[in-house]
Amino acid sequence: MLKVGLVGIGFMGRGHLDNYIRLESEGFPVKLTAICDIDSEKFQGKTVKGNIDVGTGKYDFSKYNLYTDLDEMLEKEELDYLDIALPTYLHAEATIKALNKGIHVLCEKPMALTSEECKKMIEAAEKNNKKLMIAQCLRFWPAYETLKEYVESGKFGKALGGYFFRGGGTPRWSYDNWLLDKNRSGGCLLDQHIHDVDMINWLFGVPQSVSTLARNVIPGSGYDIVSTNYIYEDGLVINAQDDWTLEGDYGFEMLFRVNFEKGNLIFEKGVLKINPNDGKGFIPELPKEDGYYREIKYFVNAIINDTPIITAAPESTMNTIKIAEAEKRSADHHGEITPVEK
Repeated sequence: MLKVGLVGIGFMGRGHLDNYIRLESEGFPVKLTAICDIDSEKFQGKTVKGNIDVGTGKYDFSKYNLYTDLDEMLEKEELDYLDIALPTYLHAEATIKALNKGIHVLCEKPMALTSEECKKMIEAAEKNNKKLMIAQCLRFWPAYETLKEYVESGKFGKALGGYFFRGGGTPRWSYDNWLLDKNRSGGCLLDQHIHDVDMINWLFGVPQSVSTLARNVIPGSGYDIVSTNYIYEDGLVINAQDDWTLEGDYGFEMLFRVNFEKGNLIFEKGVLKINPNDGKGFIPELPKEDGYYREIKYFVNAIINDTPIITAAPESTMNTIKIAEAEKRSADHHGEITPVEK
């Protein structure tokens, strides 16, 4: 039975909490024993609503050892791993601190604010011989897993082009409004758009270069609307867009469209459709569990079985940050074609 400590129970942290409650009820060998959050009012049931439906339950916090200081929790608890759901600017510091204590780490996306911080996180994991995984949940999302299978298997031949989008309302719910501070979150580009950057990296590899147009709408928040073209040697045509200023009744949407030599895959409104060029399109049967649940199971199994982190290897998620850094440099220069640093 692995003992886990959860640090940060804001919007995403509550989603992780829900999944630990579920996994324990299913008899999975993981037990959440301690929770840390700087805001003690959260232990009294204070919650905020985000842009997707996660972490909406009522919680009995009396079952856990509660802390408002991470150092105290790491000192007093005997943990097998730490689940970090803190603001992005704290990811590197908290991860390295836990790894140096000999504790495995599952850390929320994005990996860190900079690739240099990512490198230090990886070095700490290697030095302490501990596992580190970044919770890039789309790598565990059934529809995106299916797309990965079609890209790698060649079932429809080579991929020719693709479009990825996500967007919704402005995230005004974060503690101390950190999400709308570009110095703490990296803005929409690094916080929300990073999901599709990571997918493009995972599916097609690191592009040679990028061309990004982006604009700031909310003062101080960084780039709020982003559109990037990814440039590959083989001519693959890929674009990803994000906009977190879609207010009113828009809600939230994530979708993709990828075209192959012999067909296409379309994912929108939560439904994946597979369309062969020479036959009738169909909706495949997919696992019901979402990526949040499945990524935790994957990480726990990797610790228990001492198997390497392959699906979301930290070196790969560091490359995602390198691509995002190139996108920001390109956006800063009005879409100038900008190489991705290797």
